[in-house]
Formats: sequence, structure tokens, C-alpha cells
Amino acid sequence: MHIFKKSAFQIYNRTKNFHYSSSRFFSNQSHFEDVSSSMASHLKTRSVIRFRGPDTIKFLQGLVTNDVRKFGEAIGEKTSTLTTPNVSTVSETPIYAAMLTPQGRFLYDLFIYRPSRSYEKLDRTGSKPGSNPTDEPFDLLADVDATVMDELMDCFHKYRLRSNVDIENVSEEFSCWQRFGKNLSTSSESKEEPETSALGWGAGIDKAGQSSTKGDSSGWQWYKDPRLDSLGFRGIFPSNTIPPLVEANKETDELNYLQWRVEKGVAEGSTEIPKGEAMPLEYNFAGLNAISFDKGCYVGQELVARTHHRGVIRKRLLPLKFVDKSGNEVEQKVAPRSEVVGVSSDKKLGTVTTALGSRGMGLLRLEEAFKASGSLSIKGQDDVKIEVIRPDWWPSEWFPDHQHASVA
Repeated sequence: MHIFKKSAFQIYNRTKNFHYSSSRFFSNQSHFEDVSSSMASHLKTRSVIRFRGPDTIKFLQGLVTNDVRKFGEAIGEKTSTLTTPNVSTVSETPIYAAMLTPQGRFLYDLFIYRPSRSYEKLDRTGSKPGSNPTDEPFDLLADVDATVMDELMDCFHKYRLRSNVDIENVSEEFSCWQRFGKNLSTSSESKEEPETSALGWGAGIDKAGQSSTKGDSSGWQWYKDPRLDSLGFRGIFPSNTIPPLVEANKETDELNYLQWRVEKGVAEGSTEIPKGEAMPLEYNFAGLNAISFDKGCYVGQELVARTHHRGVIRKRLLPLKFVDKSGNEVEQKVAPRSEVVGVSSDKKLGTVTTALGSRGMGLLRLEEAFKASGSLSIKGQDDVKIEVIRPDWWPSEWFPDHQHASVA
């Protein structure tokens, strides 16, 4: 499946943002409005790090914004419906987290996974639990931005000190994938892949078929994206395999996944979230389940906690649409880091962070952005107007009109 042709894209700034050029945009509609099936993308902009050793949990707990202690707890009753030997009978969902500077500014983001252990899966016969070898190491895998892999590895090694944890770049062994699209469930509480429920005979579900479709012979499987249900499913898989449910006509370029995120106002990686500059709460990390406010101390925690408890966040990352004076979408007119200004006042209200054809994301002052949507433009480009899109996943208290109502 190729919604966008690769040749239609060009990199505006390889370390910052993408531009897209195509005639297939829909006025007042999502770019994917006429796409009925789900899609899957191999995320070549992401790489994989493995943490191994008894101090892994303690080491990461003091570095990242989310609580990783759940990976060290017994999974207990969190049983999976997948009952065949190839997939774990119990599983723990991944978490999304960030690393910050001591001043609380964004550095790196990462998705952390706990691979299933031997005793959590059935043995090869499927008749009893697997063995529990005493020498099986404790592992966690992290899906990270490939463009900063070297400096991220240096950062981890700087903090490791005497911690008994090995940190290894395993990008040759593993790859990151994302499944997304309109037909993936956004309301189900289940962590299992929705398309597998159609497998089996009649109205019944064939658990064996479901398992073999969702996972492979080593137990790798899809998980709901820990940020938002509408982002679909994410997973780490061996590089020498194609993940389950990824058929030839469903695999699509990674830039389609970027477009999917841009329309929802979700930035990802140090290429889209300015490293050393971005404030996590302004980039909506709390709403993306990336921050635990009761986990205790970590690097940069003080500023994040103080800002959160004050409850005042005047700027946020927002999805944008670029149009001309007649309201028609325009492409390739806006560059990242362009200033957003009011048409009448010429006052700076924010900055475009990502530009992708006629869509983008920008860090804007909320009060003026929603009040003046349609009356915003790019500084020095009076022929380009900006429409601010209200994200449907935002909690109501983030919108200025709700804040005014609360004060009244």
C-alpha cells in the first residue's frame, strides 16, 4: 500500500523536519479519509537498545520520566488470551517515556518493552509452562530515535557508573514497526490486536490462529501504542522477519505514519521535539502517558513537577493546516521554524515545528491560537494562512474556553 510516492517527498532538513509534495490532499478532511484498511510501516528512523542485568530497573527509574518498576513486578493475573507456545501466556504492555536535561528540557524519547521470559510462555508442546532457567538474564528493550543513537548510548554509559547493567545497540538484530489506520479499534480496552478477532470458524475465535497471527515463533507481538489508542499498534520484531499482519499490500512508507501523527498533533523523536529546548508538558507528554507524577525523583523531575502542579501551561504543540486566502490547502509553502503571527497585529504567537505538505505542527500560545484561528499567518508570507485544528484526544481542561468557564 503506497498512499504517497516516495519520490514525492524531499527532506527539508535531515536533522529537523520533513516536507511533502503531492496533489492528493483533501480540503477539510484527513489525508487518510478514503483509506479504509490499516497500514504498517517499518520505522527506519528508530533503533533498538537492549538493557541487560539485575540493576536495569533501578538504572532506568532514575533517568526517565515514566515509572519502569512495573517491569520488575510479577505480572500475576495479567493473562493473555493467546494460548499457544509461540506467544507468552502473560504480557506486560510497553511504556512511553523521555529523558530530560537537569533543567527539565527534553533530550530523548523511548518506548520501553519487556520481552517475555521462558517461564511465561508454554513449552513447545503447548501442554505446560515453559522452563524457568535460573541463569536467564533480565532484559528490557527500548525503541529510540536512530538519529541520536550514538549520543544516547554515550549518555547512558555516562550515567551507568557502577550499575550492573549492560547497554547494547541491537539495531542490527531488531526493527521497530507501527500499525495504524482508521479501522483499528480506538475504544476497546483490550491490548490484543483487533483484526485477529476475525480469525476462526463461524462466530468463534480460534485462539491458535489468533496467536500465530499476532506473534511469531519467538514470542514477538504487537502492543497497543502506549500514547494514544488512535495511533494504533507498535512493536519490536527480529530484523530478519516480517511482523504478523503485515501483508504486502498493507506495508507503506514511514512518511505515511508521520502524516498520521502530524494530523493528530503528536511529535516523536529528537528530530521533531527540539533537543535541549522543548518543555515536556508543552509537547503534551502528560496526555501521551509519558510522565508519572508520583514515581519519585529522576533527572529533570523538579521543573516538570512544579509546572504540572501550578496547572498553567500557556503554550502547547498543535496540529496545523496551511491554506491560501480562499481557504484552499497549499503545499510546500511553509518551512519548519517559521514564525506564526497574527494577521492584524503581526505579533508572534508561536513557531512551526514540523511541516508536511499542507499540514504541520506548531508550538503556539493557546489563548491566541484558538481565538484567532484563521487569522494567523506565516511571518513574511501574507498569502499563507494557518488554521489551528482542535485535537480530539485532548482533555477538555487543556482548551482555553474550558479554563475561562472554570474561572467564571
